[in-house]
Amino acid sequence: QRVLDVGCGVGTASLCLARRIGDVSVTGLELQPALHELATQNAVNNGLDQRVTFVRGDVSRKGGVLPARSFDHVISNPPYIAETSGRRSETRHADLSKREREVTLAEWVEAMLYWVKERGNISIIHRADRLHEIIDLLVPRVGDIRVCPVWPKQGRNANRVLVQGRREARAGLTLGPGITVRDDHDAITPEMEAIQRDGRGLVF
Repeated sequence: QRVLDVGCGVGTASLCLARRIGDVSVTGLELQPALHELATQNAVNNGLDQRVTFVRGDVSRKGGVLPARSFDHVISNPPYIAETSGRRSETRHADLSKREREVTLAEWVEAMLYWVKERGNISIIHRADRLHEIIDLLVPRVGDIRVCPVWPKQGRNANRVLVQGRREARAGLTLGPGITVRDDHDAITPEMEAIQRDGRGLVF
């Protein structure tokens, strides 16, 4: 399978995926030159440069960067702060990673839909308070949508959501039980530890 990681940063998700699943080919797309260079070097340092490649490009250019309908699965952790919300980061580098300065969430999702194959999958992690926007942007072109809330601690409101769906599918939405990151003593939960350290998959 071919996987595209949109806004890949230094390549963390791309490289973890390639390490854990041996039969995937991963392409990471990153706008910022310094992050693109680090991602490329990280692939070499981890011995994964034969299966993981990084492309420097602008999400808004879509077809000018990568061909349409060319990936089985498109994943992304988009900038999660709307342009008009919140405090700006101290550096432009950090602000570009977190804030929708150049590309809106709608444009970001549209690019993901442009690159994913028919019947291919899309996975997004984002702020929980923007879940309604994501659902509105995916439907009706994406179905069989599954949502996994991420709880920082038991009893707290979810602050992140994982959203996955399949292009052209007709099934409805499923809200999963979610995953809790830390216990009452502020230690990583066994479930999260198994995912981070042992490579266990998250099924939702």
